Amino acid sequence: MGVVTDGSAAGTSPDSAGGIGRGPKQDRSRATRQRLLEAAVSCLAEHGWAGSTVSAVAERAGVSRGAAQHHFPTREDLFTAAVEYVAEERSTALRTLPPQDRRTVVAALVGLYTGPLFRAALHLWVAASDEPQLHARVTELEARVGRESHRIAVQLLRADESVPGVRETVQGLLDMARGLGLANLLTDDGVRRERVVEQWGTLVEGALG
Repeated sequence: MGVVTDGSAAGTSPDSAGGIGRGPKQDRSRATRQRLLEAAVSCLAEHGWAGSTVSAVAERAGVSRGAAQHHFPTREDLFTAAVEYVAEERSTALRTLPPQDRRTVVAALVGLYTGPLFRAALHLWVAASDEPQLHARVTELEARVGRESHRIAVQLLRADESVPGVRETVQGLLDMARGLGLANLLTDDGVRRERVVEQWGTLVEGALG
C-alpha cells in the first residue's frame, strides 16, 4: 500500500542510491569467508579429515553453521577451497620474495612443505584416497599447485630449463622438500633438516651454475 516498513523512502533501499551499504556488506562477506578458510586449514591440520566438520570450522571461525554453508554448501567445497586459498597465499609470498641467493631460495621452498598448509593438504590427500567425492577435486588441485610451485621455483632459482637436467634438478628439490615435510609430521628434527637443506643448496648451486 506504499508503506515502507524499514524506514527507507519508497523506491529506495540501503543498498541503492549508488550502492550505499553495499561495500561494507561485501567486506564482511569476504572477511567471513577468509575466517572460514583459515579455520578449516587449522582444523584439518590439527584434527585430520575425520575430526574436521563444518560445525567445528564454523565454531572456530566464530560464525553460524548456516553462514558457513552459505559460503561453502558442502564439506568438500570448504576444505578444498581452504587448502587452495592458503596455497595461493604462500605462492604469493614466494612470488614477492626479493632477489636473493639460491641457498636462501632453497630454504624458502622447503618452508612450503614444513608448515600447517602441508599438514592440512596431506590430510586432504589421505581422505581423497577413500572419498570418491573428494578424489577428482584434490587430484586437480594438487596438479595445479604442483605446477605453480615448480614455476615459482624456476623463477626464484633463475633456472634455465632449456639446459638438460635443470628441470629434473628443480623437481628433485621440490620432491626432497615434500619428503622433509612428511618427516616433519612425525618429529621436528630441525637440526637434521638444516643440514639437508644446506647440502641441497650446494647441489642446486652447482647444478644450475
